[in-house]
This record gives sequence, C-alpha cells and structure tokens, in this order.
Amino acid sequence: MADPENTLKLETTQGDVIIEMLPGVAPNHVARIKELVREGFYDGIVFHRVIDGFMAQTGCPQGTGTGGSGQKLKAEFNNQPHERGTVSMARAQNPDSGDSQFFICFEDAPFLNRQYTVWGRVISGMENVDKIKRGEPVQSPDKIVKASIAADA
Repeated sequence: MADPENTLKLETTQGDVIIEMLPGVAPNHVARIKELVREGFYDGIVFHRVIDGFMAQTGCPQGTGTGGSGQKLKAEFNNQPHERGTVSMARAQNPDSGDSQFFICFEDAPFLNRQYTVWGRVISGMENVDKIKRGEPVQSPDKIVKASIAADA
C-alpha cells in the first residue's frame, strides 16, 4: 500500500486518479504540491493542454497555461523515466521555472527524461486520464474537481 502522506487523489470530471508522489527523487516538488493541494489550489482547475498520445497538463489558475502559484521551484531532474502514467512538472524554457503546472503522460516520452522533474506516477485511474478531452486549448475542458492527500481523509 502506498504511503498515505505521499498519495494524491485527484477527483476529476472523468473519475478518480490516484498518484503516488515520489519525495525520494523530488522532495521540494512533492512538498510544494502537497502545500498547494492542502490550500485547495487545484480544486476546479482545468486540464488546459491535452495532446493525444502525449500528455494532459493542468495546474494553471487562469486555465490558459500562463499562470501559476507565483512560487518557482528549482529543478529536481532525476532518473525516473517519462512513461505512461508519469506525473512531471511543466516549466518554461528556464529549467527552474516550474511552479504549479504539471502533466500526466499518456504514453512513454523518453525525450523528456532528465529535462523535466518527475514527482509522481499514476497508480490507479489511468483509464480516467485517458478519457480527458483533448485540445490546445481544450473546448469545455475536463477539470480537477477536488485534489486531496490520502493522509488527510
């Protein structure tokens, strides 16, 4: 069983997605995600950029991909591969520009390895991630209804 303190539940419009967070490889990213979840930051946030065969991105309060929480994170690139179900931090060109946006890989994306900070992996509900509406931008996007940490339930 996954550690409840490092288990993230996303209740989405397509169903629940359970993510095992990886503090051993990205401690600062996991700590920040937990802070944001506990503040309710992700509740109601849409999946604004969803590319078939690649990934579903969320975490922008504006729903456009241009916003964040206002707190940049230093990259924690690691050896975790970007494969189906990987959860990784989105960023701008600057490696240390990750904030609140993250993406879930639909398929293996080895070209992202060691270029983006992997901080989690989907352990349940990947079939719900697969159902998220595609688009750039997405019309009538799916969203995170509520995000929570299992230990807080």
